[in-house]
Amino acid sequence: MTMLQALSAAGRNPEIPPEEDVYGWLVGDWELTVVYYMQDVRSRAIKGSAHFGWVLEGRAMQDVWRYEVDEVSRTYGTTIRVWDASIQAWRVTWWNPVRGWRDELIGRRVGDELVQIGRHADGTTIRWRFIEITDDSFRWLGEALNNDGETWRLEAEFHGRRNK
Repeated sequence: MTMLQALSAAGRNPEIPPEEDVYGWLVGDWELTVVYYMQDVRSRAIKGSAHFGWVLEGRAMQDVWRYEVDEVSRTYGTTIRVWDASIQAWRVTWWNPVRGWRDELIGRRVGDELVQIGRHADGTTIRWRFIEITDDSFRWLGEALNNDGETWRLEAEFHGRRNK
């Protein structure tokens, strides 16, 4: 057995209640259109990809996201989401080894949205939301809490379309 075979899983582990399977719909490959607000690149059509799958005997969902704003702002990283029955939510960790970024969040369904709240490594409160979810598309918003502690600023926006 290879490492990738040992890592991947065919589906959600039955220990995770079906109603808490908030990420399973993402399994597969996605094309991304990226709007990156941390630099003024809105005029460029930035493309990327995301790939999602069950891992660790179906106890976690892992993904890989890739896109380039420019030679300096390359994003290539992975998120692992692990169901934590003790808090009835998903513990989410994102790593981007190219940029040295790591974020920790807690993910739950809130109405029609999938909301993840946490912090950047520098302590900034962040909110990541999957919204406008369909079987074949989503909109993902990455937001940071402003210093006023009340308003959010958009850092990045991704429009995902499932590869068929």
